[in-house]
Amino acid sequence: MLREIHIRNYAVVESLSLEFFPGLNLLSGETGSGKSILVDALGLALGGRASPDIVRTGQDRAAITAIFESQAHASWKTWLEEYGLDGGEKEIILRREIRAEGKSRLLVNDQPVTLASMRSLSRRLVDIHGQNEHVALLARDAQLELLDQFAQTESLLEKVGALFRRRRELEQEMEELSQNEQERLRAMDMLEFQAQELDRARLEPGEDTRLEEEKSVLANVEKVRSAASAAFAHLYEEEGSAFARLSLAAKALEELHRYDAAAGPHLESINSARAAAEDVSAFLRDDLEKLEADPQRLEVVENRLAEIDHLKRKYGKTIEDVLLYAERTAEQIRNLEHADERRSQVVRELDKANADYGRAAQELSSERRAAAKTLEKRVRQELAQLGMEKARFEIHFLNAGDAPGGLRGKDEIEIRISANPGEEARPLERTASGGELSRLMLALKTVVAENPGKGAGVARAKQASTGQGWLRTFIFDEVDAGIGGRVAECVGQRLKRLSEGAQVLCVTHLPQIACFADHHYSVEKFERGGRTITEVRRLAGEKERAAELARMLSGSHITDAVLEHAAAMLKQAR
Repeated sequence: MLREIHIRNYAVVESLSLEFFPGLNLLSGETGSGKSILVDALGLALGGRASPDIVRTGQDRAAITAIFESQAHASWKTWLEEYGLDGGEKEIILRREIRAEGKSRLLVNDQPVTLASMRSLSRRLVDIHGQNEHVALLARDAQLELLDQFAQTESLLEKVGALFRRRRELEQEMEELSQNEQERLRAMDMLEFQAQELDRARLEPGEDTRLEEEKSVLANVEKVRSAASAAFAHLYEEEGSAFARLSLAAKALEELHRYDAAAGPHLESINSARAAAEDVSAFLRDDLEKLEADPQRLEVVENRLAEIDHLKRKYGKTIEDVLLYAERTAEQIRNLEHADERRSQVVRELDKANADYGRAAQELSSERRAAAKTLEKRVRQELAQLGMEKARFEIHFLNAGDAPGGLRGKDEIEIRISANPGEEARPLERTASGGELSRLMLALKTVVAENPGKGAGVARAKQASTGQGWLRTFIFDEVDAGIGGRVAECVGQRLKRLSEGAQVLCVTHLPQIACFADHHYSVEKFERGGRTITEVRRLAGEKERAAELARMLSGSHITDAVLEHAAAMLKQAR
């Protein structure tokens, strides 16, 4: 639900802040006062086309901020997750800035977004109906979505979508399997050469580290021997060695221990040191016996290290990486060797997926066609009440029976209308005026909202008011174009009915519609300091509302009789 809109330096609006409410919010005012400007400004916040011409003269930028709120199950939650943006559960803030030099930017919760992503979000929040680029009803996918809402096809749509995605996965795998046979053979040759090269190498994890250590020893035999001999001599071999002195110290401590028990722990420590010295001496002695110059072994080690480095340059930074590459290569070879077998399996799975998808799509199409007949009849009845008694409303299914289909099935529909007798029904974008489109959308939305099984509008309004749902916002501009009297009253009644389960914003100049408003706003344009300014105020109480209705009924000459008539209209509309 749209809760607030803030506008600065937009056309004749200097600074304006408005709060909106659930139910029917209605804007009225003199012709040219700027009523539609408010709708256009909201359209900009929702991703509409921006022109620097709308920036108020003398200002460097215009700014529009729209704040939407939801009591529960926010419609924008999945959108925020999809685009990786932060946002709360209850509120989302859209902001549009247009600079006088031509640049503009869009922000959601103070985070920049693209025009395409903002338009994707706007479809979740608002339906704007009037003579502008936001007429959603002109898009065929929007027409199909409206039919699905009426037909209550949610579960079938999920089934068709899942089957479509499975079919597409199999088609992509089939494309990969059906590569040119020569390319497959070339790939096999290359992979087999790599596998043989890696197999011959017989690499072992950590082998390069062990060989580097051995190479270091073999390349420095004399230095190693000299160091080991010196260490052995000092530690064990020569007179006065560390081991001999530790032995003498141990005997002395044994004697001390006979008289002083406190020497016991230290005696254990020195015996441990003797044992450690003896172990190290044994290691040095054995190492010296093995140490000898071996140029041939050094050459073997260096050659093996060179081979390992070569393989690491080709297949991985470490031996472990190279071994992992070898495993993947073997798996690729197995897959290529069994490509024909897998291709046959995929063909069978794909045939089944096509059959399953076709049956589900046909079931979905049958439900849509049955619902379309009912929808046509009920919309014609609504249009007759909205001053379009002679209008023909038709839903045409355009797809061929062998169409491959998509996420929403195989159907493509086109809503056609003929507003005048004797005229052929044509697509909306080629025939309907802005006022006719608005009334048609009002009829459609009213019929869909009151479709049994989807819940009446009043019930959904109660859900929203108790925090069990959210209110979608519908905006109607020029819905009263070319009508009056009884038809205008019917339009007002249907706007009121629609607003029982949604938030409705409507711009009108007809009192027969305005009297049904839950919240009435007066738009005024006047001159201040040589500049034209538009201001909007919410009318408070029956007296102010009656005065505005009286102005709409008779213009500037308002008599007591007109005021009484306006008050009667308000009372009757309750």
